[in-house]
Amino acid sequence: MEIYLEKRIEWYDHNYRMGTPLISDTQFDQLEANLYRVNPKANYFTKKAKLPLPSLPKDRIKEFLDGLTLQTRLIIEPKIDGCAIAIQYINGELVKAISRKGKDLTNKIKKIADIPNQIIIKGLFQVRGELFAPSEHERPSYSQQKAASFMRGAYSQSDHLSFCSFQIINGRLNQHESLVYLKKLGFTIPEYKSLKFTSQVEMFRKRWSDKKLFTNYPTDGIVVKINSRKLQLLREKSLEVYPFWQMAIKY
Repeated sequence: MEIYLEKRIEWYDHNYRMGTPLISDTQFDQLEANLYRVNPKANYFTKKAKLPLPSLPKDRIKEFLDGLTLQTRLIIEPKIDGCAIAIQYINGELVKAISRKGKDLTNKIKKIADIPNQIIIKGLFQVRGELFAPSEHERPSYSQQKAASFMRGAYSQSDHLSFCSFQIINGRLNQHESLVYLKKLGFTIPEYKSLKFTSQVEMFRKRWSDKKLFTNYPTDGIVVKINSRKLQLLREKSLEVYPFWQMAIKY
């Protein structure tokens, strides 16, 4: 029964990621909960529990936008200059945090004030975000250096650092919904702008370049994200490089 349930979940998940969901999100979540109750160490959870922290493709914005319709809804967020961190919760407890290179930072990350050690959620939940120094909003490289020093143990002032959460790993919500949900759970989320047309990207890029946008963050660019989970999944499926549904602009 357990093996059958796991295979069915994998089948439903595969179809969902192919853009052809066979059951509702509520039904899928219930199946996951049933499997977790029977065997929390099932291979399905082992594979899902991986914490990927890939780098974003940079400055290929024309290629990125050419593949979209003019009406594709987008989200623009600050590209905060810090250190990428992935955090894993199981049944609401913070159990693991790793760097982009896979270094275990769990004990250090628990010292950051705006990272909740507990959240009200069951099962597996994974978050990606950026560790940075908010006071260095005019000197982005210093923000990255302080975050990196903290991770190495050379900088101990955790109260000078913040964590901005901007993605639910392996989530099922679009970007706007994800940010709203993360905020509800107690995470700090970035300021962001919703675009109705792809032609607005250049306007916001110029505003950032002119220091009129996201000025409260130490940034080295902006990030453009597709605000459709279906389109995100299709792009993840069709391209080997991760994940061509978001693009960093650094000029």
